Parts: sequence; structure tokens; C-alpha cells
Amino acid sequence: MAARGGPKAEVSEELGSDAEALAEALERSGRFLSGLELVKQGAEARVFRGRFQGRAAMVKHRFPKSYRHPALEARLSRRRMVQEARALLRCRRAGISAPVVFFVDYASNCLYMEEIEGSVTVRDYIQSVMETEKHPQSLLSLAEIVGQVLAQMHDEDLIHGDLTTSNMLLKHPLEQLHIVLIDFGLSFISALPEDKGVDLYVLEKAFLSTHPNTESVFEALLKSYSICSKKARPVLKKLDEVRLRGRKRSMVG
Repeated sequence: MAARGGPKAEVSEELGSDAEALAEALERSGRFLSGLELVKQGAEARVFRGRFQGRAAMVKHRFPKSYRHPALEARLSRRRMVQEARALLRCRRAGISAPVVFFVDYASNCLYMEEIEGSVTVRDYIQSVMETEKHPQSLLSLAEIVGQVLAQMHDEDLIHGDLTTSNMLLKHPLEQLHIVLIDFGLSFISALPEDKGVDLYVLEKAFLSTHPNTESVFEALLKSYSICSKKARPVLKKLDEVRLRGRKRSMVG
């Protein structure tokens, strides 16, 4: 009996030790985050600004959701955090500008990334141009570069999952139109033209609703995409199919 009880007792002690270590790690992470500046509160995560080992950093914390089962919540949060970190690394390996990943904290579901200092969102840049110049022609060069970047990303079979002009940054100096892609929390890997077409459709809907009277700008973006992507033809065909499905749904109500 004693021989059988020995290993069980050791396992119990190990589990208790692991739980204690996890609690300590969560407490340390909580203390660190409390000293940072909260810059964005979303449904799935909070984003903080601060310093990490002497470098300007953004920290994305996927906080627990009380409405999910704890085991499901832990798996889902970790999977999405890992997917985002891998997507950022995949972009950088392919020569696509994205924040550097400093550290992935599995205990607290925190992703520590480079802050793109002095940048502005493409959304704010477009709105500023439209307010001052009143016409979209000066945005055509930006559209071409965005199309190039997205073509390169899709040729790597990387689907962003939440393409909006808020998830693209422009580095200073702004006139160089250096695009940085961010927020890959819904990203995944797929070679399917359908998934890439849906990615572009999400961007189109967000683009045209956020920036009225910029249809010509988005057309220039798609033209650039078609020229730069090696796999553009089936993707753009799927985009047309997705648009048609969207129109049918809106007609049915």
C-alpha cells in the first residue's frame, strides 16, 4: 500500500508546486501590467504601452473571460496568442514589416511586442488627407503599397483575419508610406483562395464604410494586389463570389 501511495503523493506535490508557481507568475505579471499605460480595451484583450527590458513595447494581454469554461478559455487564449506570435514572425521572415516579438508569457497570456514609435494608423492618415484635400487622388500611392503588402502576405499563405485600416500603421516619415501590419489575433495559415478572398472582402467592407467616397482608392489597391500576387487570379475570383453572396444576404435581409 505504501509503495502505491508514494508516487501518488509525489504527483500531488508536483501539481501543488506547479499551481503555486503559476499563481506567482500571474501575480508578477499583474504587478508589471499595473505600471503600464492602458491604450486599448477590446472584447478579447487589453493593450498596454510601456518599457520591456529598456525597449519601447506594447503588451497585449488576453484576459480570462468568465462566460467561458476555464479549460476552454485557457486553450483558446493560448492558441490565439501563439498564432499571433507566429504570424508576426512569419511576416518578418518574409520581409513584411510587423512588430518584433520580444517575449511570450504563457502563464499570463501576454504578448510583448515592439512599439512602432511615432506611427499613425492608416485610418487616421486617410481621414486626415480626405479632410484637408477633399479628394482621394493623393491616396492612390498609399493604396498601391497596401496592395503590394497584402499580396506578399497572402503569397505566404497568411490570412490576417481582421484587415482594417486601423490594423495598419504608417511609420515616420509618413511620406515614405512604410506600412506595418499589426493585430494578428485572428490570423491563421491557409492556401485556399476562398480564405484570401474573404480577407480582402473584410477589408473592403471596413475600408468603404470607414472612408466614404474612396472607391477609386480601393480599386487601386486591388489592382496593385493583382499585379504583385502570384496567386491573385483565383483569389480575386473568390472575392467576386463572396461579394455576390454578401449582396444576396443583404437582399434577403
